[in-house]
Amino acid sequence: MAVYTEVSDAELEGFVAEYDIGAVVSCKGIAEGVENTNYLLQTETGNFILTLYERRVDPAELPFFIGLMEHLAKRGLRCPTPLHGRDGQSLRQLCGRPAAIISFLQGLWPRQVTAKHCAALGRAMAEMHLKGLDFSQSRANTLSVAAWRPLFEQTRARADEVKPGLADTLGRQLDALEAGWPRQLPSGIIHADLFPDNVFFKGDQVSGLIDFYFACTDFLAYDIAICLNAWCFEPDGSFNVTKARLMLINYQQVRPLAEGEFAALPMLARGAAMRFLLTRLYDWLNTPAGAFVKRKDPLEYDRKLRFHATVDSPAAYGLDVDSLPVGGR
Repeated sequence: MAVYTEVSDAELEGFVAEYDIGAVVSCKGIAEGVENTNYLLQTETGNFILTLYERRVDPAELPFFIGLMEHLAKRGLRCPTPLHGRDGQSLRQLCGRPAAIISFLQGLWPRQVTAKHCAALGRAMAEMHLKGLDFSQSRANTLSVAAWRPLFEQTRARADEVKPGLADTLGRQLDALEAGWPRQLPSGIIHADLFPDNVFFKGDQVSGLIDFYFACTDFLAYDIAICLNAWCFEPDGSFNVTKARLMLINYQQVRPLAEGEFAALPMLARGAAMRFLLTRLYDWLNTPAGAFVKRKDPLEYDRKLRFHATVDSPAAYGLDVDSLPVGGR
């Protein structure tokens, strides 16, 4: 559930009156998502998303996220666009929370991911990376390799409650990641949370990318690694190399991978699995009973981490270096 803050009719009407979008017709809470409060807002002029940014989002970082969405939308990426009120501002206060009204995107996120979804995702992700290269702002990835050791230390003592031996496994994997993490790869703005529920489709085509509130500056190929984890494993835990190959081929048709990026994919995918394992593990151990947030199984990413740790060549993801465009080698 993602309605943490209830908005009264009077507060809502006063807030919407700051915009030139007509009077409120209806406003319904959206159950999906875990970070912020979201409402589907219908006014006399159409549908919008009303977002109240909750305590897990640093208000000081909101201008970055809002600015990024505006930048990408202006360059033609299909993503939510923050609306500006009559005063020119897109961020304001509602019920003691920072809040914004965002454009509504049509489409549905895929409950069952197909190879065609992965192909379309590859193209859309590459377009996003290219369109973000000239964004003037930057934000460090606060959940990259430097953050994993502190997260591990906060969960080490109780990790074996989730799975016997998990703490030892995490410690060994973390040692390997810290020693082998790439140092110099092409960087830029990445989404960093491009899971299926953040990608809308109409049929087999991407109709929009949403939820940029983990976006940051990092290796572009790390976004690909996150998607290999989020899109290319089947419910039984097996890795679908066809989905991975189509994602990578279609990404490269828009933005060719450099040879160094391609070689780094196994380590980056291993790191992405560690990142989501640790944050899920932390939430699993620290979310109180009865909380609004639904805990996600950290062991899903334990299985993915162990798979990537066995990969000794990026060819395991469906491509080999000979498939790279000449300019990318």
